[in-house]
Amino acid sequence: MEVAELQEALRVLDSSVSRIKWRLRAATKRRLEIDILALCTGLRPVVMVDYGGKMPELQDRLCTVLELSQKESSILGSLKIMVLEDMIYLIHVRGFAQYVESSLKSETKILFVDLQQDPPKMMLPGEQNSITTQFMLIQRFFASVFPVDGMGKELMHCKGTDHGDDKNSQTSDLISSQSSLFDLSGCIRNSQVTLPTLNGWLLGYPVVYLFGKEQIADAIYNLSTKSLHLFKILICRNGVSRKGPRQEELMSFSVPYDLSMGGKNEPWAEEFLASMMTKWERCKQAWGNLQMEVSECYPQAVVL
Repeated sequence: MEVAELQEALRVLDSSVSRIKWRLRAATKRRLEIDILALCTGLRPVVMVDYGGKMPELQDRLCTVLELSQKESSILGSLKIMVLEDMIYLIHVRGFAQYVESSLKSETKILFVDLQQDPPKMMLPGEQNSITTQFMLIQRFFASVFPVDGMGKELMHCKGTDHGDDKNSQTSDLISSQSSLFDLSGCIRNSQVTLPTLNGWLLGYPVVYLFGKEQIADAIYNLSTKSLHLFKILICRNGVSRKGPRQEELMSFSVPYDLSMGGKNEPWAEEFLASMMTKWERCKQAWGNLQMEVSECYPQAVVL
């Protein structure tokens, strides 16, 4: 994929935003462009859209922009919108399918931090409990919706969701492979897996916070009272400014201070950075230098 093609896709995106009179601040528009580029170049399979308004207005505007843009840019054709409860995401369908498959095969490794304990505990690789078991079921559900060999043509219903005879509720959970929107909220409705835990995996974090829905208050307290290491992946876009490359945040995640050495001599951190560098090598015509930065964050209130 050439830089010129990516720049044209961003031009089409910007035009679509203007056509629907979606007023985005400069920083917000730049964040949207970074996310779109990350998806199109394979740096990330999923991004969470937490800018530009609230649901359902944000969902409607994003759907309209994507539909308008895809009429003019084939590069953007692989992007879809996914909704989980009140959260909205942009996904690259094939990239996400490959990521899910890799996770199920344990090729993409994640470590769970059990926030139900004080102090939080890093679970051993392969260690399981009732929540991790349910988490794997949700991963398998995503694999059925986004198979690597292509999207199915039939409508699929969210497995594990019991609506009884409520036909309206069932209809709202139907997923069309022809639509630009996938509402998968039902997959966690009757599960103890929380949205923050699912987010950690969806967004590609190597360390994911784990706690059940009945332990949310405990998890918030256990994390709020601890210092954290904040890991940031920083990157520069090529060919966007005459003043030179501008460093942007691609993604960030935190790890309790006592459970991390700040990325120094930590196998999981080294493997994660190596994986990101491998992805960067495939698309470095579009991106400048990629690096990981680690800082300390003192105890503060958190929202999970």
